[in-house]
Amino acid sequence: MNDLGSMPVEGRIATRRLGADASGLAEAARLLAGGELVAFPTETVYGLGADATDPSAVARIFAAKERPRFNPLIAHLPDAAAARAEGRFDAAASRLAEAFWPGPLTLVVPAHARTSVCDLARAGLPSLALRVPRSALAQDLLARVGRPVAAPSANRSGRVSPTSAAHVLGDLDGRVAAVLDGGATPVGLESTVIACLGGPPRLLRPGGLPREAIRAVLGTDILDAEADAAERPVGPGLLASHYAPRARVRLDAERIEPGEAALLFGPDTPPGCVEARATFNLSPQGDPAEAAAHLFAALRDLDASGASVIAVAPVPMSGLGEAINDRLRRAAAPR
Repeated sequence: MNDLGSMPVEGRIATRRLGADASGLAEAARLLAGGELVAFPTETVYGLGADATDPSAVARIFAAKERPRFNPLIAHLPDAAAARAEGRFDAAASRLAEAFWPGPLTLVVPAHARTSVCDLARAGLPSLALRVPRSALAQDLLARVGRPVAAPSANRSGRVSPTSAAHVLGDLDGRVAAVLDGGATPVGLESTVIACLGGPPRLLRPGGLPREAIRAVLGTDILDAEADAAERPVGPGLLASHYAPRARVRLDAERIEPGEAALLFGPDTPPGCVEARATFNLSPQGDPAEAAAHLFAALRDLDASGASVIAVAPVPMSGLGEAINDRLRRAAAPR
């Protein structure tokens, strides 16, 4: 298990400002490969990068940003071939990728069964968000890392997205290992996000690629995500019942009943655990960030035990506990 004891805390680590040269790129790639957070420029805004294959590294993003929910994160790749190795592209997604990659376009597509992007970065969804940035500096960094890099905007949640290294440091100094300083970003707002999930493509987020350009390539108007959200939600996290295992999920369990699977948190063991069909402690130390990194894998493992009920011990609401409880409530919602 990875040690999350060095989770970024404001003022606790020294954030380095790396130059946009071979030395800076090599150090940024080394830090990312080692599970650290590195902010880097794309053509849109600065992204807060972490190894998208490592759930512990991804959990650091949520902690550093104080992000209130486990929203899916965009996985950044150096080229379209690397992106296609992670997701399945239908005809529309292929046309858009050919026309606009590299560039300010994110495509949400079904994940390959063999995708290396971890559950936490995908928010437990069967889809994933992929982007090939146009920035030469970002492409060089991503090629050096050699694996997908999750990178939401490098700011605390709710604040203005950063378009310079100084903006990043104003928000995240002391919370991330380094900032790769590539100057001001040219586009200055986030990528356009299009979902290509088997039906007509849908616009999930307007951004640096205008709707007109998308329409010209597809030869048809693109629907907004809200157009049929009640009938067929296309955005992540829109369903009341979501992230749900086959087993029924019982929340705030003070006691584990015989034959239930037990999802635990912290050093205290509820009565009845010795009779549980299976147990998984998200964090014996009671660290919400460690729990966040393990949540989706834990639900899958306990579901595989064959138990009809997964009993979940209480998880505090502080820090990432709010997001953990949000996902657990959705898993427990009526289906």
